[in-house]
Amino acid sequence: MEPLKGLILSGGKGTRLRPITHTSAKQLVPVANKPVLFYGLEAMADVGIAEVGIVIAPDTGPEIEQAVGDGSRFGLRVSYIRQSEPLGLAHAVLEAEPFLQGSPFVMYLGDNLLQGGIGELVAAFREHAPDALILLTHVSDPENYGVAELADGSPGEPSRVVRLVEKPKAPASDLALVGVYMFTAQIHDAARAISPSGRGELEITDAIQQLLDWGKRVEPHIVRGWWKDTGRLEDVPDPRQPHRAGGRRAHRLARGRARGGRGGRAPGAHDRARAGDHRRRRPAEPLLRGSLHGGGRALHDRRRRGGAFDSAGRVHRRGTRRPHGVLAARAQRDRAAR
Repeated sequence: MEPLKGLILSGGKGTRLRPITHTSAKQLVPVANKPVLFYGLEAMADVGIAEVGIVIAPDTGPEIEQAVGDGSRFGLRVSYIRQSEPLGLAHAVLEAEPFLQGSPFVMYLGDNLLQGGIGELVAAFREHAPDALILLTHVSDPENYGVAELADGSPGEPSRVVRLVEKPKAPASDLALVGVYMFTAQIHDAARAISPSGRGELEITDAIQQLLDWGKRVEPHIVRGWWKDTGRLEDVPDPRQPHRAGGRRAHRLARGRARGGRGGRAPGAHDRARAGDHRRRRPAEPLLRGSLHGGGRALHDRRRRGGAFDSAGRVHRRGTRRPHGVLAARAQRDRAAR
């Protein structure tokens, strides 16, 4: 098989992530202190892809170009492809045809996160040489996705896709298309053969279905780890929920990096004090000895303010009227002393 190219789709308006995307491209929303788009670029570099085309929109394209540059920081050669209007994923494939020049390619949606990268997907594509290979995952709400129906292959052969439906009202399976695909150049002919959907777009599911109608071989690849479409607000990984962000270690790494650490436990006030960094202290509040929830803080306040405590532990400044409980306790001590 000839060398693969990469195609990352980074257009769209990001309306589902507003107000976050009012001032920034959705593909540049940071996850664990890194723009989500960078994960896709790194995944392509990891499997040996050298040339990547990024499809951009007129309004957010300059921001993406500035963030990614020529791709050399990722070990890639990056080209930019302008999609004048968001007319669907299959339309973006047609816009990228001059860049792809008939090469097989990986298509990766720039706002997706995929655990474990795309190494297994690329290996399966190279080994089996299908006309297309699609990534699928089990979901609880398949009516919100493109859904695939599968059939068992011949003995010793992988399963095959028999039908794709975009957002079906009555899904035949719970296998949804993930935003990563492998294509040969035949996808361009399929994209030209389809008509816009009801929402006025050239759907990639329709183009893949066209390949099936022509008798082409489309293979599935089931995702083993987690997958997130960060273009959906509910899918943006929450580092406070380790099970959604890839386990407890991923949770610690994400939290540590987001707070300026190298991963693991994020540096706290005690670490900064030991390192001689007192910049984050409140000016009038030296670091305290003892518990912040008990005597240490209270003793410090009493010494600094010269006050006394009432029965609830509240500090009262010197020179103010003492509450009755304090005066009664003092009188009782005086009587005991006599």
